[in-house]
Amino acid sequence: MQFTTRKRRQTPTIIIVSLIDVLIVVLIFLMVTTTFKQQPAVKLALPESKQSQAGTSENSMVITIPKQGALHLGTEPLTMEKLQEKLIAAAKQNPKLSISLRADTDAPFGQIIKVMDAVKAANIKSVSASTKGSGQP
Repeated sequence: MQFTTRKRRQTPTIIIVSLIDVLIVVLIFLMVTTTFKQQPAVKLALPESKQSQAGTSENSMVITIPKQGALHLGTEPLTMEKLQEKLIAAAKQNPKLSISLRADTDAPFGQIIKVMDAVKAANIKSVSASTKGSGQP
């Protein structure tokens, strides 16, 4: 015996338009609040060479000479005195050490000569210059 009649329940409907609106707002919020980390870099315009050879060895250190600003040994900015100290210490640890110079086309020639003198004072025999080869962009 049933005194009340059961009403059939309708299945709930999902309103897609509202969900899309919420997702767009969340996406815009994330895009605005996200910070982009910039990697420190030295902008160089390397000279071009048709006779360039690719690659540096594992015994190689890269010295960057920008148009303006401090010298860089790898990614570390240095003064000329600190560079010479680091080169002497590295040459004592590894006698087969080689140096690769990356100098901007507009870098002062005097600065390049000072770096070459520091390399020679550290008694490093192998020095090469990095260039932009004819097949590279």
